[in-house]
Amino acid sequence: MHLSYINNRPPQPFRQNPAAAEMYGFASVSFASFAFLSSVQGLPFNPVDFGFYGHADPARSQSAQSTTSSSLKVNRNDVAPGQANPQGYLTGSGSLTLATASGYARPTGTGSGYVWPNGNGTGYAYPTGTGFPTYPTSVSSATPTINATATNSYNSTSTSVPSAPSNGSANSALPEVLRGVNIGGWLVLEKWMNSSFFDDTDAVDQWTFDSCDNAEAKLQAHWSSYFTESDVAQLASWGINAVRIPIGYWAYDNSNTPYISGADAYLEKAIGWCRTHGIKVLVDCHGSPGSQNGFDNSGRSGSAGWQIGDNMQRSIGILETMAKKYGATEYADVVFGIEMVNEPISWAGNDIDTTKRWAKDAYTAIKGVATNPNLNVIMHDAFEGPSAWQEISDAINGGSSLADSKFWIDTHLYQNQVAADSWLTQDQHIEKACNWTSSELLPPSSNLPVIVGEFSAGTNICANPDGSTVAGSACYIDGCQCSSNVPIEQWNEPLITATRKFLEAELDTFEGAARGWFMWSYQGPGAWGYANAVQYGLIGKNVTDRMFPGQCKSS
Repeated sequence: MHLSYINNRPPQPFRQNPAAAEMYGFASVSFASFAFLSSVQGLPFNPVDFGFYGHADPARSQSAQSTTSSSLKVNRNDVAPGQANPQGYLTGSGSLTLATASGYARPTGTGSGYVWPNGNGTGYAYPTGTGFPTYPTSVSSATPTINATATNSYNSTSTSVPSAPSNGSANSALPEVLRGVNIGGWLVLEKWMNSSFFDDTDAVDQWTFDSCDNAEAKLQAHWSSYFTESDVAQLASWGINAVRIPIGYWAYDNSNTPYISGADAYLEKAIGWCRTHGIKVLVDCHGSPGSQNGFDNSGRSGSAGWQIGDNMQRSIGILETMAKKYGATEYADVVFGIEMVNEPISWAGNDIDTTKRWAKDAYTAIKGVATNPNLNVIMHDAFEGPSAWQEISDAINGGSSLADSKFWIDTHLYQNQVAADSWLTQDQHIEKACNWTSSELLPPSSNLPVIVGEFSAGTNICANPDGSTVAGSACYIDGCQCSSNVPIEQWNEPLITATRKFLEAELDTFEGAARGWFMWSYQGPGAWGYANAVQYGLIGKNVTDRMFPGQCKSS
């Protein structure tokens, strides 16, 4: 998961002012130069914690210990934009102000972080508009003929299945609301999720792991056991009706790489299990040639090389291979979409205009080889937000209704990835989640379908025995617990209740203003795992159960 700006993309002022964004990135990386303070003050320090990403948060570490005493700590990503400079943040000039009273503290666990881009402290600057002209600028304007499916509405509270398309299998009709989970850490390794898998190796990502001794045998053992049909049956019993399954491009073309192929055979198994249990599948090309973001979720951490050389054209060729298979009519009853690329960044080596041109070409290529006319083609928003893609949607979807549009956007929304969010109480987190309807999603008038392809139940808050909450990772009242440094197995009722209230607000927002949602992830540490959420009461035994209904009605 993702560059950890607010909501996983630069704040609006930074998208308008690349120079400010560059300073923001520089200040965040320069924070590493203050590592010596950790040894002087006896503070924990791990350079991995200064990685930027969405679904890999050191604050979710379960190895950290709870603290109830006042202590001096420095949190990750402690950089404040603009004039904002609360205690514990770095200013743009790189000066350091240590938090002394806010309770905002970096957890002491080493559990999960992402190195961004490669742990060497260099950082990335937001692009200044020059672009990377390596990808052809001519784009076909032809839009394939798309057959209509049943009309639905984001604002409906019904969970009835719409009528079947007239030219396809009755089983190809989608639920009105997609309620799903990601199967992360399975076919694409992520070290924070698969930490024990990397023991006794120097590997940091799939690229380096696949070069290790006995890697293929270990992968086969992992693929065959991490996610099985019993998991699919369990998800169906909870009311989950869709899964997003990440897979790397190397499953279809690993030429000139150390990547080990074979994951697609297990994706095939999963599709069959989902067909049996009535669950829809989104096939997600999570890693693209050259790395679309320099994060380990792309398969290779370091720098983004996706827009260099022939990588983008190679991506299209691989997507065509995927679409010929999963976009065939024999998969129409279960595979509802293909996601073209996951979380391409829009700075450093990637230019957003080039990404948008590529998306139009890739869409046309996929629809040109898929025989299922109802196949949806999904594009991640490149951390720009769905509204930035309305023009591309107009070109592709044209005047189609919302239900008939086949080009969709995926956006990823988290509230545990940036320093600013760690200053929020849980009520403020809930207010922010409710406001996503207008701040991050699209109005009902738009014909661009949006899914929230990743989000988490996690926030960095502490819950007091009386049910009140404070921001951050430290508190000073007996019986208070903080989500970032108490294992979920030990959470008390106030912390469980506060987390459930937030998660239900997220789900209500997504179901009211988006086509659906996919929590990251089915299996994951702490509040990252949907299975944990069910087991420990962060969500009901059925996905539609609500303990706090209607929280967002006034937002």
